[in-house]
Amino acid sequence: MRLDRPTGYVLYLLPGLWAALLASDRRPDLLAVVVLAVAAVLVRGAACAVNDVIDKDVDTRVARTVSRPVASGTISVGNALLFAAAQGVAALLVLTVANVEAALVAAASYPLIVAYPYMKRIFIWPTAFLALVMSVYVLIGWTAVTGSADYPLAVYGLYACGAFWTLIHDAIYSHQDKEYDRKIGVRSSALLFGKATKAWLTVFVVLSVGGVLWAGSRTSMGPAFYVIVVLAGVFLSSLVVRVDLDDPKSCWDAFVANTYFGWIVLAAVVAGQFT
Repeated sequence: MRLDRPTGYVLYLLPGLWAALLASDRRPDLLAVVVLAVAAVLVRGAACAVNDVIDKDVDTRVARTVSRPVASGTISVGNALLFAAAQGVAALLVLTVANVEAALVAAASYPLIVAYPYMKRIFIWPTAFLALVMSVYVLIGWTAVTGSADYPLAVYGLYACGAFWTLIHDAIYSHQDKEYDRKIGVRSSALLFGKATKAWLTVFVVLSVGGVLWAGSRTSMGPAFYVIVVLAGVFLSSLVVRVDLDDPKSCWDAFVANTYFGWIVLAAVVAGQFT
């Protein structure tokens, strides 16, 4: 489940919280927030287990992942899949506490979660597929509060923000393993963009911040929202400038620091509703 490395859970959860608080309209739905947090841990845990099974042969050839349970033989493939299924079912049951519709939206994303590990073998830019999967939590967050899958335009702005943000933090993450990926033949953003990575990340920063600004323009957000979102964009830009893509530790630190961007955007949504 990678409970000892919570960054992945936070990156998955935060876009859902953006949408949930936007949908709450000045009356935060605390039950929905708790439900979304618990479900995010379970869905992410299931995704990690599935990923470990599909990538077990690759993980044994990468120093950073060789000790993962399935790759190291600590947990069998069968038990890992059972654990993944149990978490996936538990997540849906938790989401039904909010409403059945939220659980159905989450269930619809499960085939995409299972398909993602295969994208690294057949698709030149697997992160683009991951971006679409990760941002589904925006839709789940909105549905958990409203009980509706009829999404206003603002939700799609948040979805775009989350998708382009994923392109940023996963590209940085992938630079940790680029030499192994090159030898093994696995696709990644690091190998696709190469020396032009930072130029591409700059474009994604603009598009991510633009998505959330556009979302705000489709609602009645106050001026504080726009000020704080711009600050979030400055922070994200600084991460791109400072990260050393040839230093795995620098890449990991920048990947973890990406969570702050998500929290700042969340603060912008809250502040924008009361100013």
